[in-house]
Amino acid sequence: MSQSLCYRNEFKYFISPHQRFIITQKLKGILQLDQHVSEEGEYHIRSLYFDDVQNTALYEKLGGIRDRAKYRIRIYNKSDNIIYFEKKIKFRDYIAKLKEPISRAMYDHIIAGNYEVLKESDTPLLLEIYNQMKNQLLRPVVIVDYVREPYVSRYGNVRITFDKQLRTGLNNINVFDPNLKPIAALDDERIILEIKYDKYLPQPIQAALQLEGVHRTSASKYVICRKYNKANNWEDY
Repeated sequence: MSQSLCYRNEFKYFISPHQRFIITQKLKGILQLDQHVSEEGEYHIRSLYFDDVQNTALYEKLGGIRDRAKYRIRIYNKSDNIIYFEKKIKFRDYIAKLKEPISRAMYDHIIAGNYEVLKESDTPLLLEIYNQMKNQLLRPVVIVDYVREPYVSRYGNVRITFDKQLRTGLNNINVFDPNLKPIAALDDERIILEIKYDKYLPQPIQAALQLEGVHRTSASKYVICRKYNKANNWEDY
C-alpha cells in the first residue's frame, strides 16, 4: 500500500427510505451532520466519470478486480465555485482518493476536448490524467447525480452517508449545462448507505447501523448509471 495515500475502509448497502429513517434517528445522538450541508441537512453532488477506449473502469468493476482506479470531475450544489478532478483508488478492501481543484475555464477546455490544458499544471494527478487521455483515450462517459445526507465523527474519522435520488445525465456530459435534466437511474426509492472509516468503527456506531435484512453490496453509482444508459440505448459498450 502506498504510504502517500490515506487508505480507508468503505462499505456500501442498499436500504429503503424507512430503514434510512430508523438509522438516522439512532445516529443523530452519536454523529454530527457534515458542516457543508444545507438547512435540509443535505447537499447535491454531480460527477462526470471518465473511462478509456476499452471501458477499463467499467469492466474491472463488473469483473470484481480488487485493485483498480477511476477518474471523475465533481461539483457540489451545481456550482462552479469548487470543481475537483479526482482519482478514486481501490486496493484490496480499502479505498483512497486523490483530488486537485481545477478552474471553470480548465473544465470548459476539457469538455471541449482541449486536453492539452492539463499539461499546464505541475500537479502529478493532472499530468497523470493528461497521459491517460493521450495514451489510453480516457474520455468523459457519464454524469452521476444525487443528493447526499452526510454524518461524521472525529472518532475513527467516520463518515456515514445516505445517497438519494440517483440520476444519470444520459448522453449529456456537461455538468453545467442549464438544460441538463438527469433521469432516475433506479426503478425504486432505494438509498445507497456508505460507511467509511480509518482503522476502527466505534461500537456505538456499529450498533446504530445494525438492521435486519441489510447486506453489503458493491453499489457502484458509476456502474448503475452506465448500465441504465446502455439499457435505454444511450450508449454502446
